[in-house]
Amino acid sequence: MARLILLNKPFGVLTQFRAAKGEPTLADFIPLAGFYPAGRLDKDSEGLLLLTDDGALQHRISHPRHNLWKTYWVQVEGVPDPAALGALRSGVRLNDGLTRPARAKILAEPRLWPRSPPVRYRAKIPTSWIEIQIREGRNRQIRRMTAAVGLPTLRLVRVAIGRWRVDGLEPGDWQILEASVPHDQRRRPDQPRKA
Repeated sequence: MARLILLNKPFGVLTQFRAAKGEPTLADFIPLAGFYPAGRLDKDSEGLLLLTDDGALQHRISHPRHNLWKTYWVQVEGVPDPAALGALRSGVRLNDGLTRPARAKILAEPRLWPRSPPVRYRAKIPTSWIEIQIREGRNRQIRRMTAAVGLPTLRLVRVAIGRWRVDGLEPGDWQILEASVPHDQRRRPDQPRKA
């Protein structure tokens, strides 16, 4: 049985176990050896990060081919109009191509932990929250998508990956569970890797 760690990654933490500059990394929170991130969450983003000790499960979670929805709560500068939400839902043209259609809806301000440092506040510019769900994971994709529709991201929190949620975990907290990979996703040690 594979083991899976659900970590609420704090803002400013790198999604790796070593850093050259002495920046905070996963090693500052996870004291167990043999676990690897299943996907990424950039330094400026917060929320759910999954780590596992099983390569097949890591692939199943992180590869877009498996269509695992990732849910984000995004605080943006400005107020989304129907055109902006429609663009997010149909796919946004980025410099590396068109994104897959996303699920996007306006969200009432969620109850979240305080961020350190806090999000900048400007009295004359309103902010809004959007829930965005995607099934791919390009570099800084949500930030680039919201910027492309005129809504720069101020705060980005991943709250779910598939059925796993960050609920109940404060920043830096984690829990470990057992998880299984469907039998057809496992590779026997004597079986060659697919090219």
